[in-house]
Amino acid sequence: MDWSIFLFPDSPIPTTEMLLRLIFAFVLSGAIGAEREFNHQPAGLRTHILIGVGASILMILSLTVPFSNGAGGDYAGGDPGRIAAQVVSGIGFLGGGAILRLGGDIRGLTTAASIWIVAALGLSIGAGLYLIAIVGTAFVLATLILLGRFEKRYVPKKILKQLGVYARTEKLKSRDVKEILDDFGIRIRTVALQRSREKKTTQLRYTIHVPPEVDYDRFYKRLYELKDVYKIVLDDI
Repeated sequence: MDWSIFLFPDSPIPTTEMLLRLIFAFVLSGAIGAEREFNHQPAGLRTHILIGVGASILMILSLTVPFSNGAGGDYAGGDPGRIAAQVVSGIGFLGGGAILRLGGDIRGLTTAASIWIVAALGLSIGAGLYLIAIVGTAFVLATLILLGRFEKRYVPKKILKQLGVYARTEKLKSRDVKEILDDFGIRIRTVALQRSREKKTTQLRYTIHVPPEVDYDRFYKRLYELKDVYKIVLDDI
């Protein structure tokens, strides 16, 4: 068998260099993907590796194709930036798939951004810019891990939940429940009210942001103090 068919003698990039770039893309993309996987994000280890390696292959292809017909010169016969530009624009559709809208809340923006930057790292590695890719990966991991811990400790995020308040009266007012929510620092995103004069019942359903330090025992007690409230349901989203 003629093994020379696996080599690219006219390419500006040696075959071993191409393989090295793909290995770099695999390792660096995998490092970012592992962090996303550990945090149970919709795009994890395999997705990030596929994006990074794929972008690297496309960048190598973009640099190599102009020489495939013996064009020679400094990338004569083609613009090496054309495929890269399509990757940058096209990756936005993939990143958009990682963004989830849950009621009034939006999740997945960080994962979508990591998908976008992994594609950029893959293109950088495909172009042979190893130092840029390594430093970029370090910055990304520092942002996801170190700044993520900083946010959890010093900027705690409110937890998204659904609250249902049920009363055996049609006179329960939403503002009475809102006063209690305000006292506990709970922010309302959406509210739905259903009354039945025949059954003399009221159902209030809220989508709320709950601070992590809320005392749920006191919270339930305050709600049950409202007149004729017989059931409270609080679920995670």
